[in-house]
Amino acid sequence: MGQPKRVALISGASRGIGAATAREMGRRGYHVVVNYRNSAGPAEAVVDAIEQDGGSAQAARADVCDGGQVADLVGKVYAEHGRIDALICNANTVNPSFLPFAEVAWEAFAEKINGELAGVFHLSQRVLAVMREQRSGRIVFISSTAADHIGMAVAHSTAKAALNTFSRHVAGVGAQYGVTVNTVAFGAVRTEASGGAFQEDLEKYLTDRSVLARLVEPEDAARTVALVADDHFGAATGQLIRVDGGFDVLDAQLGRLAGFFS
Repeated sequence: MGQPKRVALISGASRGIGAATAREMGRRGYHVVVNYRNSAGPAEAVVDAIEQDGGSAQAARADVCDGGQVADLVGKVYAEHGRIDALICNANTVNPSFLPFAEVAWEAFAEKINGELAGVFHLSQRVLAVMREQRSGRIVFISSTAADHIGMAVAHSTAKAALNTFSRHVAGVGAQYGVTVNTVAFGAVRTEASGGAFQEDLEKYLTDRSVLARLVEPEDAARTVALVADDHFGAATGQLIRVDGGFDVLDAQLGRLAGFFS
């Protein structure tokens, strides 16, 4: 009898980075649990794409900001498969307000931070309990380089900075049980959600400061996440891996992003 198939649970996997990562993980031999909140049709399409590539997957609805729904989701996955080898926290739980600080309402600011942390808190707590029993597992948080950019979007940037710190606390707990926890922070990625934001002048600014001379695509992002989630990534834990096409390096030489938005 062969080894049981590894299981990956990916939140927010019906589109964008999550969908591309689900397909990549499927190609790498994982059984992929494609989590979604409202987009049942797109989630099933991701499952179909994985199966057409010879992999296995299932769609699973849950609002990851709801602790009860997360408990049900993780419980069902574990009951069916007896393991969870990789958790990828990708869901965009609350759309950020991009208003400047002087105009953003406290309610919008607090909602973004609460949603960002709730979405990873419940999943991490429940899945880490499974991985603790297994004495193994990989957790990957999806963050943004916006955490380091001042003057762009105070709610979004603060929420991502909080996520980055939270991930290190989870890494400290996971280290006791053979579980690695890392964060991948992306720069500008062209997805369905972000595509409309890249006006011609902004896209030129970003691509001029990319070693690839283009925006990062979901497939680029997916390959990085899948690598970090795989056992071959080794013993690294508590790390923040930046994927921005070299933007930080080139922008430091050519000018600052904050000036573009002033």
